[in-house]
Amino acid sequence: MSDAAAASSSPAERPLLSTLLHEGVYRIVMQRPERMNALSREMMTALSEELARAEENKDVRVILLGAEGKVFCAGHDLKELTAARAEADRGRGTYEKIMRQCSALMQQIVRHPKPVIAVVTGVATAAGCQLVASCDLAIATDTATFCTPGVNIGLFCSTPMVALSRNVSRKQAMEMLLTGESIDASTAKDFGLINRIVPADYLEQVVQKYAETIASKSAYTVKVGKEAFYRQLEMPLSEAYDHAANVMVENMMARDAEEGIGAFLQKRKPEWTDS
Repeated sequence: MSDAAAASSSPAERPLLSTLLHEGVYRIVMQRPERMNALSREMMTALSEELARAEENKDVRVILLGAEGKVFCAGHDLKELTAARAEADRGRGTYEKIMRQCSALMQQIVRHPKPVIAVVTGVATAAGCQLVASCDLAIATDTATFCTPGVNIGLFCSTPMVALSRNVSRKQAMEMLLTGESIDASTAKDFGLINRIVPADYLEQVVQKYAETIASKSAYTVKVGKEAFYRQLEMPLSEAYDHAANVMVENMMARDAEEGIGAFLQKRKPEWTDS
């Protein structure tokens, strides 16, 4: 993977994504502001392919997911969905493919061995809000807003609900899903949807600090920890502790745990081997 890479459906078109790799931090930026960075089938394919490349690249230690324009992501492409109505089955087959593709993308983020941080500079709505909720961390400007407005157009945000309900309390999730109203960044932070609110002028500085801090850790340890975090969430308490204990034992056997503990006791900086 080079420092600059791109994905596009046509060489004549502007790439759907821009990417940049620098010192372990990999930036993926959706750049379809004229389409509100909607999750069209092409956009979802481009994101999935880029995440797969990042997974294979050992130089990538943390991923930043951002977007150009005033809208971070408007969710599914409603024009694309509407066009499918003309098909013989009124679009059922296409809708099934799109929803499966979107669900696979969100799970790909959760299961990705490297932390994914959403950098939200605008509106995140419907599946766009789902995208934010699916990321491991989310940092937003103080002007960002979030909503799951499907109920307003007769289409309940059922798939966004999965990620949303795993990040905020049930009543807060239902409030967003039933009213379809937007919440500001402050409310989103109170709900637990995002981690930090940053003035636009300081966004780059704060995001970079987060990314560099995570990138400085053992990639092996981060991978093990992220996987264990999401797995134990779905387990009963006793099973979660059993699983976490087993993970801790395996982690203790890793070279990086031996090196990290030794470095701490010797008051020196650890030298990770990511193993």
